[in-house]
Amino acid sequence: MRLLSASLLVLFALPFALRSQPASSAPELTPKIQVATAEAPRAKSKPRVRLQTTFGPIVLELEPEITPKTVENFLAYVKEGFYAGTIFHRVIRGSVVQGGGLKDDMTEKPAHPPVFNEARIALDAGLKNVAGSVAMARGENPHSAAAQFFINVIDNPMFDPHGKAAEDYGYCVFGRVVEGMETVTKIEKVQTVWRKGQPCVPEYPVRLKSAELLSETPAEAAGKP
Repeated sequence: MRLLSASLLVLFALPFALRSQPASSAPELTPKIQVATAEAPRAKSKPRVRLQTTFGPIVLELEPEITPKTVENFLAYVKEGFYAGTIFHRVIRGSVVQGGGLKDDMTEKPAHPPVFNEARIALDAGLKNVAGSVAMARGENPHSAAAQFFINVIDNPMFDPHGKAAEDYGYCVFGRVVEGMETVTKIEKVQTVWRKGQPCVPEYPVRLKSAELLSETPAEAAGKP
């Protein structure tokens, strides 16, 4: 519910009446005024998603105001339960952990059509591939991201947009880890092998058991009576 801005606050005056009084006494002329007050507007909350992995939980805070198409796409998968049963299939120590699209047997789950790459919009707004940020994974086509995402373990400026060529388009950052970075670090340190022609696959599956949209942020919950 939107709150009234300060410019729209209304002053309410309580009605008062002058009673007949003796000539020697002056009537009460000062009205009692009640001022309507309102709480200061709260900043619009950002959606949060809890990823439950076999190594522990990870909570992501998303940026729908900056990357609306990307966040809408990601949340669609979350609400459908798509991520349950997928794995982190690419773990590059000192770089990223990637998952959200493959199953234990390394087969890819059917995904929705790809989403427009908002990497340049994100960068202009200050969202960069820094440690703890979450971005969409994609193929050679800049606009080929579907369900897979990755979490940066360190600052990876090479993943930010650098030019107009396809290879310089960058990877769209659409949120950040706000809880559970220690879980990401645990995943990053697992032993990896080659499997099904792909490098950097965890020797033992690191599963994404569920992804849940949280109804409120901790700050909102703390503000309740």
